[in-house]
Amino acid sequence: MDNQDDIREFLVSRRARITPQQAGLPVYGTNRRVPGLRREEVALLAGVSIVYYTQLERGKMSGVSESVLDAIARALQLDDAEHSHLFDLARAANTSPRARRRPAHKIRPGLQQVLDALTDAPAFIRNGRLDILAVNQLGRALYAPHFDTPHRPVNIARFNFLDPRAHDFYPSWDAAADTSVAILRTEAGRDPYDKSLSDLIGELSTRSEAFRTRWAAHNVRLHHTGAKAFHHPAVGDLPLDFEALAAPSDPGLTLTIYTAPTGTPAHDNLRLLASWAATHFPHDHPDLART
Repeated sequence: MDNQDDIREFLVSRRARITPQQAGLPVYGTNRRVPGLRREEVALLAGVSIVYYTQLERGKMSGVSESVLDAIARALQLDDAEHSHLFDLARAANTSPRARRRPAHKIRPGLQQVLDALTDAPAFIRNGRLDILAVNQLGRALYAPHFDTPHRPVNIARFNFLDPRAHDFYPSWDAAADTSVAILRTEAGRDPYDKSLSDLIGELSTRSEAFRTRWAAHNVRLHHTGAKAFHHPAVGDLPLDFEALAAPSDPGLTLTIYTAPTGTPAHDNLRLLASWAATHFPHDHPDLART
């Protein structure tokens, strides 16, 4: 298995969205057979030969330098997430499957202690496949519909695309769906050899047209901070802010914490959620084991 198709499709999709005018190139005539830049125009902008750029676009990135990747990123006007994704694709193309470090699936006790210490904010730890691997009591309560399924590990993308309740749970479902796919696409760029990720993508592609359409777009996104809206079945609307923090000692894991400003209806509803959680999930951590 390699990632040549992903490299090709990503580069083709990025140059298709940029017109010569946007790139600052002159246009002669109107008989253009491509919607965006031609390969030779990208090569010109990046300062490489058309033969070399064509090889790169075919997915042959063995030995490509960082300076060339930076030049291509500038030519294609990639944003920060896309720039990182291009480097991930190149790195994966130059790394054997055996040499790649697999992220841990088990959560260290110290990380669970951090989660449990966050008593006023929903929090959970996920991997790049959007599996929820650990959660605190309030996070368990927030994501209650996700846990109300037989699938383990609990997976946010699977809920988004395969559970009909997702459209009620996420008032801005399209945005939530876009984000899920962008995170999965980013993870696939980092490690195309992750069988669990490939299996998940295959399942979602087979069962969800909405997922297939988004996956084919090759969009990626940095997901570090922002806002997300929920409609919880027990307490109603919860528009929350979030911070997503990488765990340096546990590569591939992300700690996500949700908060709401004091005095807002969302903050009041978080307090209601805490009371609801104390009743429904008073002691035990949920079963997050793999099946």
